[in-house]
Amino acid sequence: MRAASQPEDTAVIACGGTDRRTEQERHSDRSMDHSHASFDAYMKFLAGPCPEGTPVVLETEHALSLHFDLLATQSFMSRRDPDRLVLGYTRTMMGFLLLQPAPTRISMIGLGGGSLAKYCYRHLPDTRIVAIEIDPGVIALRDTFHIPPDDERLEVICADGAEYVKDYDARPDVILVDGFLAHGMPAQLGNAAFYSACHARLADGGVLVANFVDDDPHIPYYLEEARSVFGESLSIFMAEDSCNYTLFAWKGAPGLPSRDRLLARARVLATTHPLNLRGAARRLKQGVGLASDWIFGQTLTG
Repeated sequence: MRAASQPEDTAVIACGGTDRRTEQERHSDRSMDHSHASFDAYMKFLAGPCPEGTPVVLETEHALSLHFDLLATQSFMSRRDPDRLVLGYTRTMMGFLLLQPAPTRISMIGLGGGSLAKYCYRHLPDTRIVAIEIDPGVIALRDTFHIPPDDERLEVICADGAEYVKDYDARPDVILVDGFLAHGMPAQLGNAAFYSACHARLADGGVLVANFVDDDPHIPYYLEEARSVFGESLSIFMAEDSCNYTLFAWKGAPGLPSRDRLLARARVLATTHPLNLRGAARRLKQGVGLASDWIFGQTLTG
C-alpha cells in the first residue's frame, strides 16, 4: 500500500493530508492534539536512519504507520479502531462493492499493514480473502497491525502477485492491486500480461481495482495496457481524500449500471459499510469518460 501523503488522523505529524471526515470523526481524534507525543515520535523517526526499502513502523500514542522511506506512508492504522480505513484511497478501492456487493472470494496483491484485509474480514463475513505479499518483512509485521491469523476465511501468502494470478486456479470475484516496493509500483503489476492474467483469473462479472500514486509518470501506460485487455470496461478517477488514482476494470460488457442504480446500491450498502460509497458511485461513472479519453495521458502529465 502507498499513500502520497500522511493522513490528517496523524494530527501533529500530518504532512499535508486532506481531512473530509465528518465533524464527529474529526472531534474523536482531537485528543491527539493535546500532547506533543505524536510530534516527538515523528521527529525522532525523521532523525533516524533512512529505512532504504526495509519496512519500518512509526508508532505514536494513537496510530501506527508503515513506511519504506521517510516521506511516504504505505499503511496507517488507528489504535482506537484498527479495522477502520483511515487512508482515503483504501475507502475508494472498496467501491468494488457497488459492482460486487457480496463477493465469494477476494484476492489482494499487496498486504502492507493489512487495512483492506482487516476491513473485508470484519465487514464481509462470507468472503474468502487471500492476500499475496512479496516481502516477508511486511508479513512479519502482521501482528503489529492486528491482522488476524490465517483461518478458513483469511490466508496470507508470501509470493509474487504477478506470478500468483498466472499460476493459481482460484476464481476471485474481486482482485485488489495495491502492491508497492520502496521505489514504487513494480512494473510487472501494470503491464498487459498482468492485466490479461487477472482477466482470465476473475470470475464472470469480476472486478479488478488498482491503486496508483498520482505522480507516477507511467499511469497513461498502465491505462493503455489495461484497455488492451478489458476494452472499454474501465474507469479511472482520483481517490477520496488523497493524491492517488484508482483504476476499476470489470469483466463483461463495458457499460456500468445507471448513476441512479449505483446510488441506490450505495444507500443500501451504507447500512453495513462506513464508507462514502455515494461519492465513489459518482466518480466511478465520471471515470469511464476519463478512461476513454485518448488524450488522458497528456491531460494527466501535461
